[in-house]
Amino acid sequence: MNLGRVYVMATNVFREVIRDRILYIIGFYALLMVVVMLLLPQIAATTEDKIFLDFGLAAMSILGLIVAVFVGTGLVSKEIEKRTVLVLIAKPISRAEFIVAKHLGLVSVLALLVTAMTIIYLALLQFQGIAYPLGSILLAAFYLFLQLSLITAVALALGVFTSSVLATLLTFAVYLLGNFSQDLVNLGRISKSPGFERLTQGLYLILPDLSRLDLKNQAVYGAELLPDPLTLLANAGYGVFYTVLLLAIAILVFLRREF
Repeated sequence: MNLGRVYVMATNVFREVIRDRILYIIGFYALLMVVVMLLLPQIAATTEDKIFLDFGLAAMSILGLIVAVFVGTGLVSKEIEKRTVLVLIAKPISRAEFIVAKHLGLVSVLALLVTAMTIIYLALLQFQGIAYPLGSILLAAFYLFLQLSLITAVALALGVFTSSVLATLLTFAVYLLGNFSQDLVNLGRISKSPGFERLTQGLYLILPDLSRLDLKNQAVYGAELLPDPLTLLANAGYGVFYTVLLLAIAILVFLRREF
């Protein structure tokens, strides 16, 4: 794999996504947070600080997810549907480089979005005089980025062999099931149905456990709720490993596709 070609293509993907007015999301996030900041004292006078803390991280997660899913599923599938992929693979660019560059390009955009939204979030917290655990919030933002990187890999892998619409629906399904995969296992255990229990265990083994990369509640309700450093490191490694695995699957499928 030629890193120079990957870098050039990833940069082009970054510019292309930015050109699609994705950065408007940062302005929307800022406007949304200001509106919530003004409305909260009227509807939740006693708990407005906690709600604002929670809402800021949740909005960051949802907006990042929308970009990862809708842009990620179209990065490859639209190239295939429009047949522009034929021009790209005719150049001295391997299919593996094509997939990796697409992922790195979008992940760079997501890193920019998460960073900008985190800065806006912290600035508004400071402006409001709300006490907040800086270290926990920064850690939660970093793990949100890891989660979005993984979801982008899911979107790319699904976009390689299906339409962008179906890939979008399936990626959202993976996201929802991935966040509740541990609950599914517990549900299977208490169901007293061997078949259903095997199904839930199978889903848990196949689907990414996204709850490992979700630290929003711990960031809001106390740093003492955060996992120990070894667990945090293991969870980060899990996210990176699963992302690489999904990209490898996407590359394998893409190599076998005929155009």
